[in-house]
Amino acid sequence: MIVARNNERLKNSRAKLTGSIGFVPTMGALHEGHLSLIRRAREENDHVIVSIFVNPTQFLPGEDLEKYPRKEEADRKICELAGVDLLYMPTTDQLYHEDELLISAPKIRGYILEGAKRPGHFDGVLQVVMKLLNLTRPTRAYFGKKDAQQLVLISRMVRDYFMQTEIVSCEIVRDPDGLALSSRNIYLSPEERQRALALSRSLKRAAKMIQSGERDTRRITAVMRGILEAEVDGLEYVAIVDRDFHPIERIVEGESIILVAARVGLTRLIDNLWV
Repeated sequence: MIVARNNERLKNSRAKLTGSIGFVPTMGALHEGHLSLIRRAREENDHVIVSIFVNPTQFLPGEDLEKYPRKEEADRKICELAGVDLLYMPTTDQLYHEDELLISAPKIRGYILEGAKRPGHFDGVLQVVMKLLNLTRPTRAYFGKKDAQQLVLISRMVRDYFMQTEIVSCEIVRDPDGLALSSRNIYLSPEERQRALALSRSLKRAAKMIQSGERDTRRITAVMRGILEAEVDGLEYVAIVDRDFHPIERIVEGESIILVAARVGLTRLIDNLWV
């Protein structure tokens, strides 16, 4: 496995890779969710590139940029064992310049739900993803469905800017107790982790309601709120939207997403169900 810590090394190493390229961008602290993306990229492509970069432009003031989990040596070993061909681990000055051009998230879809709670967050996400896609020039790039709004916006960016990469969406990976895997789960105490299960439990309850024939989104979100408010320390939103993130009044199977965001202790968690 080649490790590139600067753009010149990345460029030279990328030029030697022939055939299809699968790319998995991460912020490190790799877990089984990341590994599921890497495995799929490995299965579907001739070569795999992974990036590890804690992107400062997607963190808002007061968020956990400085304490975000960093496990460089462990992550490097995980990538090597997973069959990654090229690992890109840049410093900030390799990706960002003074007074550079900016990318803005859509004025509506980029500023609802996650965008409303974290205004400007998606500007930073799209900015770094465009840079990484241009640097790695992959055939396919792999993103998890857990960050549903991010996935939709990245797909729109690729479409709107006529980029050649195929964006591949991958299923959420969960621990046996149902908690969606996240690098931030490490922040949870044992007691908080138990209460955090309310997120997946509320989504399971929504799924059962839909299986029983319920389609009214107001009834579904009301039941979910009851489950969540009994456990979490701050419920930010429960929302049901279509796959283009328009709010909907009735569930349409195969076209809807149920989303939840809540704070447990000091940790902010998100989860969703693609219906």
